[in-house]
Amino acid sequence: MEAFKVPSELAKLTGTYPEASALLDAAKKGGEQSKIAIARLWMSEGIPYAFRDNPALYESVRGWLSIRLDVDPKDLHLSGSARIGQSLAPNKLGKTFGPHSDLDIFIISEKLFEKMKDEFNYWSYNFESRNIEPKNEREKNFWQENIHRGPKNLNKGFIDSGIIPNLDAHKTIKNISQTMWLLKEKLDVTEGAPSVKSASIRCYRDWGSYVRQMVLSFT
Repeated sequence: MEAFKVPSELAKLTGTYPEASALLDAAKKGGEQSKIAIARLWMSEGIPYAFRDNPALYESVRGWLSIRLDVDPKDLHLSGSARIGQSLAPNKLGKTFGPHSDLDIFIISEKLFEKMKDEFNYWSYNFESRNIEPKNEREKNFWQENIHRGPKNLNKGFIDSGIIPNLDAHKTIKNISQTMWLLKEKLDVTEGAPSVKSASIRCYRDWGSYVRQMVLSFT
């Protein structure tokens, strides 16, 4: 009988919330198998660091979000420092989760992904056709950047709600924006809840898209 084998670099990650530098080191030195394992296990499963002292609250939050966004609670997850306790972003590597941090939520839902994709395409068409205009030069720069970034991300199987303007015509995005605002307000008045700067949504078409993007982020 052959025993299970664990890559030597992964074997060094023994805790639930490993140091950001150790996690990245294991991802880079352990090869593709290690990157996939880290994406599946440490980056998407278990109790997130932000709710480590109050796991039941995390489940309550997911239940509330699932109703607001019409997704299954099991398809709602946290990423970034809220997940492992430290930031993996190159410019903030190792920075500990705290009141200055965002609550980065990701959702695995083809249904929601398609709704957001439709609203992005609707908005980009109207913007390029000059049916709608940005309010100022700053907003115009954001719109122009997002109109190029959106298709690239959609082709990779994900989309960030923030790249689509919060307009009345974009019902899904408007609901997400209102839900994220309400989430922070509710957390602010909930005893034992994490204090955060803001909350955001990224939606993936499926788990394969999520894992592929996470593997790319480790390179």
